Amino acid sequence: MKKRKPWKGTIKLCILSTALLTVIIWTIWGNMALMVNTVTVTAGRIPAAFSGFRIAQVSDLHNAEFGENNARLLELLSESGPDIIVITGDLVDSGHTDIDIAISFAEKAAQIAPVYYVTGNHEARLSQYDRLRNGLEAAGVSMLEDRAVKLERDDEKITLVGLSDPDFTVRSDIFGEVPAMVSTKLESLADTESSYTILLSHRPELFESYASSGIDLVLSGHAHGGQFRLPFIGGLVAPNQGLFPKYDAGLYTESSTQMVVSRGIGNSIIPARFNNRPEIVIVELFAGQ
Repeated sequence: MKKRKPWKGTIKLCILSTALLTVIIWTIWGNMALMVNTVTVTAGRIPAAFSGFRIAQVSDLHNAEFGENNARLLELLSESGPDIIVITGDLVDSGHTDIDIAISFAEKAAQIAPVYYVTGNHEARLSQYDRLRNGLEAAGVSMLEDRAVKLERDDEKITLVGLSDPDFTVRSDIFGEVPAMVSTKLESLADTESSYTILLSHRPELFESYASSGIDLVLSGHAHGGQFRLPFIGGLVAPNQGLFPKYDAGLYTESSTQMVVSRGIGNSIIPARFNNRPEIVIVELFAGQ
């Protein structure tokens, strides 16, 4: 009868413990290691004057802080040299809201470049939304609540459109009204025939509505990158998309419409990410075919 070798069990335990510790350290680092991800968008409709135009996208901050008073986040934004900064919803978290932190970040961001803001579903749930809105406006942020503005460079223009989150109008959408509502809004807001049009909208799952409205480029968030990213598969779960979301991160194209979905920066209901670093997205425009 062979004797059992107790050291083999010890080795197995050490290997398992090391593997578990590695996963824990990787996960903690991955939730804190804010990165900058550049996406290049090329289109014939982009005016030549806007070739090289840089848009820094901040999405789903959820009151997170990277460095004291978000110093690290602001440093990365400044180093990226954006022409404008856009905030695509969920700047705050309705479950643990700190209006002062949100306004302080926006105020400092507005010193780097002009800031444009659209709401997310968490702002729609926020009882203090009026206070947030007033504070952001006082900080110099342009609030695009179902509103369009023209951006001008060397006598050429593009249109920037912002949609308020649908939850401000329709909660839960049990009758499927939201896509039609969004299409109706865009019909009145977007001058897609005469101008290259960029849409800021929190919800990537409405991509078909954006595309059918002739929007050129959509900047979106909400999906948190699928929260847990699996190799060769992508995101595991996203709000309003469920398991294995279709639009979780990166660049998508449908017909002549492109959409950039940010993985976002903060967390909400699920307090941790896996294999899914928080990101600032830099969208760089180039005129071309």
